[in-house]
Amino acid sequence: MPRFAVILPAAGQSTRFGSSVEKKIFQELEGRPIWLRAVEPFLNRADVGQILIAIAAEDREKFLSRYSANIAFLGLTVIEGGAERFETVAKAVALADPTCDFIAVHDAARPCLASAWVDSVFLEATRVGAALLAIPVVDTLKQVDPETQEVRGTVPRAGLYQAQTPQVFRRDWLTEAHARRSAEGWDVTDDVQLLEKMGRPCVVVAGSPLNLKVTTVDDLAIARAALAALPQPSRRISGSPFSAEESMWIGDFPEPPAGRV
Repeated sequence: MPRFAVILPAAGQSTRFGSSVEKKIFQELEGRPIWLRAVEPFLNRADVGQILIAIAAEDREKFLSRYSANIAFLGLTVIEGGAERFETVAKAVALADPTCDFIAVHDAARPCLASAWVDSVFLEATRVGAALLAIPVVDTLKQVDPETQEVRGTVPRAGLYQAQTPQVFRRDWLTEAHARRSAEGWDVTDDVQLLEKMGRPCVVVAGSPLNLKVTTVDDLAIARAALAALPQPSRRISGSPFSAEESMWIGDFPEPPAGRV
């Protein structure tokens, strides 16, 4: 059975979320932090060998103080990310368990992920080498002048997809991709773009509008509705060692022994 390491980048500054509230990483969604909701579908899967959470250096003390019991109990690995997302992912890739054949990258701010979608994207990645969740663009796209805000044209949406996560890769492909990005200074917005530059195949797996990314405070209300609409197994800690009742009080554990994080 292929083994997967899962990386959740959570080192961003949350600039679009608003400076008057806590960062997204500390926001709660139906009683649990967003990052924990994003982790849930990967917990206790037989094919997941490691889960890494990459946070900003300035958040480390607060994050560990608030969630150290959860982290220790669930066996998660917490690392410090970089200034940019690609730096964060590269650091996590370098620390991934070498026994894992594949690496999955999932936004820590995507808390509404169904376990069935993880099954599908993992399966396609093992078949092709790389896969991502995505949904077809359904809205009309307009090209707009950035200075005047005038519409300059309409972009054909045929064949256009909105990328989501998880994005899953052969470990050796992703390692090589980040090495080349560093050496050649590629400017990219996600890891699939690295494979595009290398000519590696990557296939789209059907995602869902429910698999939204929380970017602004308003997105929290939408995420609550999306969470309620997910299949029942994904509305608690899917496949975790917890019962439904136990999953309701995650976050209230006593402090774990030193050296567990």
